[in-house]
Amino acid sequence: MPAARRPRLDTPRAIAYLRERDATLGAIIDRVGRLQRARRGGDGNYYAVLVRAIVGQQLSTIAARTIHTRLLDHFGGHDPTPQQILQASTEDLRAVGLSGAKVGFLRSLAEHVLSGELELERLPELSDEEVIAELVAVKGIGEWTAHMFLMFELQRPDVLAVGDLGIRRAVQLAYGLEKMPAPKELTAIGEPWSPHRTLACLYLWASLDNTPA
Repeated sequence: MPAARRPRLDTPRAIAYLRERDATLGAIIDRVGRLQRARRGGDGNYYAVLVRAIVGQQLSTIAARTIHTRLLDHFGGHDPTPQQILQASTEDLRAVGLSGAKVGFLRSLAEHVLSGELELERLPELSDEEVIAELVAVKGIGEWTAHMFLMFELQRPDVLAVGDLGIRRAVQLAYGLEKMPAPKELTAIGEPWSPHRTLACLYLWASLDNTPA
């Protein structure tokens, strides 16, 4: 069954809270206006989401989409199951454009799911920290991917993507820093935004599209 539609993160109360806690972020909110990506949520097929995330690592959007489409085509136009990934030969998976490392990452994901080490259906019940620990135990899934999963698939409201280059660049520009903040510095800057740090990240990403040339 399709996943239930989740409410928007950019409620008037959340926006007012961020404005009150941080004038710099408040100015970004005013400049950006209504967010386009404040509500998202797929069909609950978390396995397919993670497969797509692995395929797209360190690739441009166009390249990632092309290789993912080839992967789907190889499996008859649908998302491969863990069993199908493990049964496919390395040669066939490499032929769609996957690197050898990514073939290994997809197999690690499949093995974790089939063994029960990663129970995807339980992830919505876990805390943010528990979800991150479950995901990064899979070879090839790091903290950044776990943060994106929390934000966009589970719609968790208080996630700060400290390793995201876009967030770090947006904070550098907005706060007049000499260089992009390290994760520890970004965590300190973003502390006042809690418990709405996901929303703050969405505005920071959007600010990069609204930065004067």
